[in-house]
Amino acid sequence: MELGLLDLLLVLFVAWAGGLLANRLGYPSVLGELLAGVVLGPPLLGLLSAGPALEALAEVGLLLMMLYIGMEIDPRELGKASRGGMLAAAGGFLVPFAACYAVMVAAGLGGMPALFVGLAAGVTSLATKSRVLLDLRLLHTRVAHVMLAGALVTDVASLVLFGAVLGVANVGAVEPGAIALLTLKAVAFFVAATWVGLRVLPVLGRQLQRLRAYGATAAFTLVLLVTFAYAEAAHLAGLHGILGAFLAGLFLRENHLGRTLSRRLMEAVSHASLGFLAPLFFVTAGFAVSLDVFRTDLGLLVALVTVATVAKILGTLVFYLLSGHGWREGLVVGLGMNGRGAVEIIVAQLALELGLISQGVFSILVFMAILTTALEPVLLKWGVGWLRRRGELVEAETERQGTVVVGASPPARRLARILADAADGPVVLVDAHAEHVRRARREGLVAVHGNALDERVLSEAGAAGARHLVAATANGEVNGLAAQLGQRVFAIPYAHVLRSAASPTTHAALSEHAGATTLFGGAVALGEWTYLLRRDRAVEEAVAISAPEPAADYFSRLQREGSALPLVRRRGPAAEPFHTGLMLEPGDAVVVLRAVPVAEPGDDPVRALVDAAPVLDLAGPLTLADFAKAAARALAPAAGLDAGAFMERMMSRESESSTVVLPGLAIPHVRVEGQGVSALLVVRCREGIAFPGAEEPVVAAFALVTSEDRRNAHLRLLAAIAQAAQRPDFERRWLQAEEAESLRALLLRRDHRPDRRPEAGRL
Repeated sequence: MELGLLDLLLVLFVAWAGGLLANRLGYPSVLGELLAGVVLGPPLLGLLSAGPALEALAEVGLLLMMLYIGMEIDPRELGKASRGGMLAAAGGFLVPFAACYAVMVAAGLGGMPALFVGLAAGVTSLATKSRVLLDLRLLHTRVAHVMLAGALVTDVASLVLFGAVLGVANVGAVEPGAIALLTLKAVAFFVAATWVGLRVLPVLGRQLQRLRAYGATAAFTLVLLVTFAYAEAAHLAGLHGILGAFLAGLFLRENHLGRTLSRRLMEAVSHASLGFLAPLFFVTAGFAVSLDVFRTDLGLLVALVTVATVAKILGTLVFYLLSGHGWREGLVVGLGMNGRGAVEIIVAQLALELGLISQGVFSILVFMAILTTALEPVLLKWGVGWLRRRGELVEAETERQGTVVVGASPPARRLARILADAADGPVVLVDAHAEHVRRARREGLVAVHGNALDERVLSEAGAAGARHLVAATANGEVNGLAAQLGQRVFAIPYAHVLRSAASPTTHAALSEHAGATTLFGGAVALGEWTYLLRRDRAVEEAVAISAPEPAADYFSRLQREGSALPLVRRRGPAAEPFHTGLMLEPGDAVVVLRAVPVAEPGDDPVRALVDAAPVLDLAGPLTLADFAKAAARALAPAAGLDAGAFMERMMSRESESSTVVLPGLAIPHVRVEGQGVSALLVVRCREGIAFPGAEEPVVAAFALVTSEDRRNAHLRLLAAIAQAAQRPDFERRWLQAEEAESLRALLLRRDHRPDRRPEAGRL
């Protein structure tokens, strides 16, 4: 058997192009692949054809696709499927099955073809549902959860029933002895497959992990071996191999290999099946379609598509009434359950190959899949809009509860305490600094010591059951990566990432990649709020919301009014972290931290300035403009200027003469009108700030704003900074300090002996 590389190239190309076009139009790729096979294959243009080698590859692709479907289904979700989902599954399967079976029998086409048409009509495509619900942003509504649960149960039931019907068909005549033998073999297969999946595979996985050479490649080979072994066992039991591959996927899910490796294996199976081999199956399935059905069996085609659609919608609606959620929601669920897809095509193709249905019936089933899949997003979008306009689109009740907070700084601990008091599930902090963890525990919070980028640490913190992940460290990269890990490995639905005032570009890139919202609603100087909370200079208050407002707009308005930090949105008894994904509504309340104004400096104006100074710990490297922008955010309110005017004054002062006083140290300052103005900003930038004309990047910057009457305080502060910088260990301590308090302590720890000289080199 020779593999025609040109045929393979052409089929892959049209599968890729058809799938890409379908995705662009908002449909699953299988729809484009099928249509490509119909249009470019024997049914219409005849430009492509399938040979034995291509058909063999398509069969392997079918097995791998069933493996992937099995790996995507969590068996635990079957047991946890909601009552509404079970009712939708029952009504959406039984009614169209019976109705289409009756149509086929009435048309005189026999019992076996009628069985397969009924099975195909009862199928609900899980993959199609996921894509459409994602595009319509409905994944967290009750309608979406019901549809996904219903599709999950329906697909599993369809495959099991298909295996049973296929076994009966292979027996031939309905003889009690043959049926009993088939049943015995099928039961033996399921028992053996379950025992191997639950007992043998986990032990084998743990043993292989101990081998140094064992990695993703070896694990992928093991997955293929298990899949083909299960498929062959199903075949020997008189069932089809796809049922074995599907069961292999169910048991290989996670399988004690660790979540990260399991995810990598699922991606590898997805690439091999959905990206390469499965498209060959769907394109070649399109080759088998006969357009003559529009001439010879148009009435049967119209009747089956109409009955299947109406029966699916009405069956789902009627059964769903028992859930108590009303007929309108039942109708919308029925509209969403109507789309068929990959599983229907698989059932139809295998029945055709075994001679159990004619080419005309197969073609009808393919067009049924195409038409119902094409109608689904249109009907579902209309139905959801209808519910939304009536105010009846309900958020889903989810079993996920609680929050994992990455970072245990004072602001993070205050946020965690408020969430814990709301009793919306467990709240666990994760921090790599042991002292932060100890302080959290002393405050009565649950905290885990470890690296949040280690999946074992997040697992210990309860990430597998968490609803929210809050990444609130001073390191933007860690925040973004933690959000990614939480969502991709632990499937946490909501991730909220702290945006540093100094690195908005980095935050935007990482947040977009992780699919996260911005914590607190905007850019925040974490060091400033850490200082204020440790000095008891921040008060907590609940602010009632009187008018609808996006969270980002609310944050901006707070900043214009003064220094404030929104921590939590409360809606009734529930509370969640404040973030840009929220829409505030009347009746909501926002828990806000407000800075307490600092009293007028007394006997030691230098210490008072340093104590009140916010601290920015920036990663860098930064330009002077980046630094000036960050400084303006922190100091402009104290100067009585808007951020733009403050930044312009700072840049203008720097252009007159450099404020770099020592290598690596700068003291930029802004003089303002009025009286009684004096404020300081302490900045560390490990990668350095590029001041024009400076030989070395500045790692320590002290930005000062004063009015004319505070000139004396200005000079005393300059002297204090100069004395602190002359200490031999200043540079090392400055770069190694872990937190804002340590940086302030370095500045106040002055050496008054005048004979000190700075060491050669930086600072």
